[in-house]
Amino acid sequence: MRIRRPGLPAAGIAVTAILAGTAAVTMTGGGRAGPATPSATAPPATTATVERGDLTDTVSVDGTLTYEGERKVYAGASGTVTSVAREGAVVTRGRSLVKVDRRPQVLMYGWLPVYRTLQLGVSDGTDVEQLERNLRKLGYGDDMTVDTEFTYATYRAVLDWQEDRGLPETGAVDASQVVFLPGPVRVAQAKAEVGDRAAPGQQVLTVTSTRRTVHVDLEADMQALARKGAAVTVELPSGAELKGKISGVGTVVDSGSDEPGNESEPTVGVEITLSSPKKAGRLDQAPVSVTLVSESAENVLSVPIEALLALSEGGFGVEVVDGGASRIVAVETGAYGRGRAEISGSGITEGMKVRVPAR
Repeated sequence: MRIRRPGLPAAGIAVTAILAGTAAVTMTGGGRAGPATPSATAPPATTATVERGDLTDTVSVDGTLTYEGERKVYAGASGTVTSVAREGAVVTRGRSLVKVDRRPQVLMYGWLPVYRTLQLGVSDGTDVEQLERNLRKLGYGDDMTVDTEFTYATYRAVLDWQEDRGLPETGAVDASQVVFLPGPVRVAQAKAEVGDRAAPGQQVLTVTSTRRTVHVDLEADMQALARKGAAVTVELPSGAELKGKISGVGTVVDSGSDEPGNESEPTVGVEITLSSPKKAGRLDQAPVSVTLVSESAENVLSVPIEALLALSEGGFGVEVVDGGASRIVAVETGAYGRGRAEISGSGITEGMKVRVPAR
């Protein structure tokens, strides 16, 4: 996984080089910083203001723009595949997912799969209620009560539905006719083609929900950065940025490949919901960049990172400019973000001017 840390200086950072090209630092007794002596070879410099505000540091990681809830669809009958939903198509309630011997396997909405034949005499159950609710939504069974009982009214509604769909008019519903899924689905992959032989239990489609999601395989040692509900920014391949929130963080660590020579860092799955999913278009399995907040500090003093000077006795300082004079002041650093560094120290106040090497 590629990781970028914008604005976060590496250990020792480049401020040592900045020091070498701007001023020689003289430390006075007792650890106090002394005046700066300009170097004969120092490049031109400008000044920046010590500002008070919030600092946010971020980490960018690779992710994939895709769809939520992958599921498999299996054939419910034996025969020849005569039609199959195309990849990328959205299938809604009452529409065909696949046809075997020209008989459709129809999508209905529900959480419980078809595990028995629903017909007159079957025992009461939530699967009966699930079927009746779908029949009513599709315009059948005006005199049918939607409950857990398969009644004669249910039987008549099933007959009418079967007639309209070109199914055998038996008044009974089984897995060869209906697939229950939670809602509309998008066909991710067709596992069968027209002309293939199908058999019950054979996978014919892979489908997903129509809800967009961004998936990140986050290195396990960075798991603390992924907090459910935390705001993130997603950069699309086009360069456009979308806001999002972390909707789920996996609890199982994927240890990567077990194949010798193909080891990878252990990761944790992170799911991100986009605030404006329609703006993501119809891209699927598209690479994106996700920016996570790694550190934040509120109401602190900060300067551009380039203003930091590495002091000869260790630590950092800044060159404070006051009129035509300047002096080196030792500082403590804190959070980093967006090219700025938090600083604190005796005599450091908001509005001060500090010298920054010209780029």
